[in-house]
Parts: sequence; structure tokens; C-alpha cells
Amino acid sequence: MSFSNTLRAALLLSVAALAPVTPAAAQQAAPAAPANDAHTQLHKLFADSDEASLKRNPISALFRGDMRYADRLGDYITDAYFDAERNAAEDDLRRLHAIDRSKLNPTDQIAYDVFEWQTQLGLKNLSPDMLALTAVRPIDHFTGFHTFYPGFASGSGAAPFKTVADYENNLKRHKEYVVAIDRSIGRFREGMKSGVVQPKLVVNNVIGQLDTLIAQGVEGSVFYGPVKKFPEAISAADQARLTSAYAAIIRDDINPAHTRLRDFLKNEYLPVARDSVGMLGMKGGDKVYQSAIEQLTTLPLTADYVHNLGLSEVARIRGEMEAIKNQVGFKGTLGEFFQYLRTDPRFKPKTKQDLVDGYYAIGKKVDARIGEQFSTIPKTPLEIRFYEPYREKNAAGGSYEQGMYDPKNPARTRPGIFYFNTYDLPSRTTPGMETLYLHEGAPGHHFQISLAQENEALPAFMRFGGNTAFAEGWGLYAETLWKELGMETDPYQRFGGLDDEMLRAMRLVVDSGIHAKGWGRDQAIQYMLDNSSMGRTDATAEVERYIAWPGQALAYKVGQLKFSELKKRAQDKLGSKFDPREFHAQVLMTGALPMTVLEKKIDDWIASKQ
Repeated sequence: MSFSNTLRAALLLSVAALAPVTPAAAQQAAPAAPANDAHTQLHKLFADSDEASLKRNPISALFRGDMRYADRLGDYITDAYFDAERNAAEDDLRRLHAIDRSKLNPTDQIAYDVFEWQTQLGLKNLSPDMLALTAVRPIDHFTGFHTFYPGFASGSGAAPFKTVADYENNLKRHKEYVVAIDRSIGRFREGMKSGVVQPKLVVNNVIGQLDTLIAQGVEGSVFYGPVKKFPEAISAADQARLTSAYAAIIRDDINPAHTRLRDFLKNEYLPVARDSVGMLGMKGGDKVYQSAIEQLTTLPLTADYVHNLGLSEVARIRGEMEAIKNQVGFKGTLGEFFQYLRTDPRFKPKTKQDLVDGYYAIGKKVDARIGEQFSTIPKTPLEIRFYEPYREKNAAGGSYEQGMYDPKNPARTRPGIFYFNTYDLPSRTTPGMETLYLHEGAPGHHFQISLAQENEALPAFMRFGGNTAFAEGWGLYAETLWKELGMETDPYQRFGGLDDEMLRAMRLVVDSGIHAKGWGRDQAIQYMLDNSSMGRTDATAEVERYIAWPGQALAYKVGQLKFSELKKRAQDKLGSKFDPREFHAQVLMTGALPMTVLEKKIDDWIASKQ
């Protein structure tokens, strides 16, 4: 369990009938009731649990705009932290099970089930035997302190820099960041003693990332960003003082901490790291991988099941790709068509800014049709950026960072950010831009995360929590709305859409292949090149991501297939009564649900409509 995974779980993780939940409707759902009724007890538990969690996870509070703990980073990966999380979960379950579920209204029952599922899953991951396999691997090149925190504290991330107090709080968090970096070395040493270590490939990637951060020096450091653009309200004297303080902490604390970690990994840890890349080659790895499948798909699936599902989906999508190849009149094999798309200049972006402009143009086209599919549009703004140089090499092709909408304090509102990758720009291609926007922007992650956060009628754990199968499954499902939203009318953009769907199908094959069937890195990369038009740079980054974060890549396709299955079920049973806006409200307006809970909700909604 790394810091980023803990944070991600915290950030991602009433009406009388199951009608679409809007803030106004939900507020009318619960009439005044005695203080000891089931509804009141349940929501008191939710509020108490959330408040206690924010104190233990102060960065989660800051992401919400809650500044009470903004001077803290948190004591992640300590025994005390894990003990506190475990004790809180056990207490929450005791209180939950003392509430009579049968006396709750249907929406409260959904909240009960989600809270129970999340808390029980958290307890499994906090068991001593599981922590012995996870806590001793606190950093990798995809989820680690050093990948999250620099951007967060850069002046263009989630940390606010509007007042002197904001700047001083950041300095205090820097001190805890240095402690966390050194603490991770201690955890790595525990793993060295127990024989639970990272792959050499992962370690080398982390060393490279640290080298990049160290090479920035002081004034070129990403951590120096906030003092390059002070708000006008901060006095000249404070600006001078803070600039000096930021330079000093980068020079005397942060860069030396990065150097200590880099040197430790290079000189002590790398020689004992494992050659194997999959969990199959790590002591206890099979247990970790099975747990990851359950957690990330929210379903009790096996590695064999997801592998075979992936093979089936790959075969289906290849058939659709063949049809597009024939439609555009390409004479050659599908593999040759992939190579044509990778290399022909017509599919190459000229500059990074061209891609930014292209994505904003796509967004305007989507906005013109979005109301046909969605009854509620997020108030949180959406911004489009390319990744910063310090992390672009190992980053995914695209990602989303949640924003925040605060109508009471507009200055605290910040946009959701759709990031795309421009590392090795000549290797990038333009087919697929539309589908990437649908996934990361609208109506993908930006809608799913923002609509939940903006629905103040939901308990906080449903507004701000979630699970990977729902979040990433929704992003991939959003891609399937291309026709309804007027996208991918060009056959090459449609092929790009199939290419992205193929990526998610290949992930089922490759992730399970690496971690349960003994596949190597090069074998996995070649499989992706053989079945898609993605370039080697992207394929390499993808495979190395799966190596670092087992199981996460499975959630996309598993979740999307469930969304599509439920939509077809509703269409078949409701016929002319089916309204996509109502279906999408049912899916989105109660936050990110485990797949089993979502299926029960949709089935009940269908029955109520019939």
C-alpha cells in the first residue's frame, strides 16, 4: 500500500424511491425524525467516520478545500497510521451493524451497502499479513510520494497558494514530505529482510525519476514554482522572505532527501531487487494479485477468467478494426495498417500546443450534444494540460485530476484537469484524440467525479470516495457514447476509438499474463504492438505501469462491460420508456458504487419504471 494508493482510495473512495438523485430531490427525501432512528444513526456514523478520516488523512481534506489540516501531510506508512486506520474501520463496522438495515429507505440501503463493502475491503488490506507484502514496497514509478507530491506542491496543482498562510503551510508539509521519503527507505529495508522486494525494472524507473527531480536544482525545481508567481495581495517583504525559505528547504531538505533515496535504491536495494516483473515471482505475490483483482474490479473474479475475457474481446475488436481498414481502402494486413498509422506524417501532431487546441475544439463539439445524454452538467470547470517534464516519461497517455466547485467561496474553486502525454512527441499520433477526451474529460472522469462531489446530499464517503471499476469503467463506457455525441465521424478517429477499446481489452490479457502466467516485459509489449497501432513508447509505458500497479488495468474493461450490460438490460425491458438521461443519472448521481450494488440499484429502477 503506497501513499498514492492510500490517497487515491480516500479521494476516489435521501429519496424514498430509486429515482434520479439530485441535490434538491435528495434533500426532500428524509422527513424530520427522532434522533435515534435508523436514517439518523446511519448518517451520524458517516459524518463521524468522515471527520475522523480527514484528521488521519489531511491531504484528502485539502483536496476538498477543507483547510483545517492544511499544514500537515500525514504519517502515512507508519505502524501507527495503519493501526489507526484498522481500529477506525473495525469501530465503523460495529456501529454500522448495530443499525437495522431493513428500516432504511432504498437510497440509504445503497449507502449502507457501499460503506460496508468499502470498510470490509479496507480491513482486508490492513491485515498484518497483507501489510507485510505491501507496506514494504512503499514506492514505485507510478504510485509513490515522489510522483504525487511534486505536482501537488508545484503551484499549479491542488495545493492552494493564495495567502501567506498557504505558502507557510506548504513549507510545513515539505518537512513531512522529507520524513516520508526517509520513512520509505526504512520500509524498503524491512522488505529486504523478509524477501519481499520490487522488480529491478521498477527500481530503475524510480531512480530515473529521482535523477530528474534532483537535476532541477533549486530555482529550476518544481517545488520552487509557487514563489515564481505570488498573488498581488502578498507583500514584497513576505515575498522576499518566502522566496528565501523555499530556496532553502529545496536546497537543504528536499533535494538531499531525494538524493538519499536515490542512492539507497541504486547502491543497496537494486542489487537485491527481483529480476521477475510479475507478482507471480514475488513471495506472497499470488495472494496480493488475487486481492488486487477483487479490490479493483469489485467482483470475485479469477486471473484465468479475466485473461480469457480479454482474449475474447481482443478477437472481437480486431474484427471491427479490419472493417475500418477495408473502409479506408488500405491494401495490406492489419499489422501493416497499424504501422501506417504509427508512422505516416498525416497522423503526427506538430506541436504540444496543437494538441491542446485540438482537445479544446473537441470539447466544444461534445458540449453541443451533451444535453441529449445527461440531465445534469458539472459546475466544476475543466482544463486541458500536457504532463510536466519530470513525470511525462513514465506517465500514461492521459489522466484526470479532480477539481473542486465551491459556490460559497469561488476563490477555492479549481478546475478538473485532463492531462495528456507529449513525451517523445514524434511517437504520438492524432487518431484517438476524440476518444481520449471522452474518457478523461466529458462525459468521462470529469462528469463522474464532479457530479458526485457537487451533490451535497450524498454522505462524504460517496461524494469523494469510490472504486476503480466504477471510475475507470465509466471512463471507458463514456467512450462508447461517441455516436450519440457526434464524435468519430472520421474513420481514422473511429479507428482510434477502437484502438483505445483494444488497449483496455489487451490490458486484461497482459496484466493477468504478467502477474499470473509468467509473461515477461518484452512479451507483453510485443502483444500490444501486434494488436493495436500504439507506438512502442506508449506500449512500454503501459506495460511498465501494469508491472508497478498490479490489477488496476483490469478495472476498465470489467467496469465498462457491466455498464453496457446494464444499459442494454434497461433498453430491452423499458423499450420506449428508456431515456438515456435518466439512466445516466441513475448511474452517476449516487457516486461510484461497487458493481454488485450498482446492478441491484439499476434492476430496482427498471422494476419501478415497469
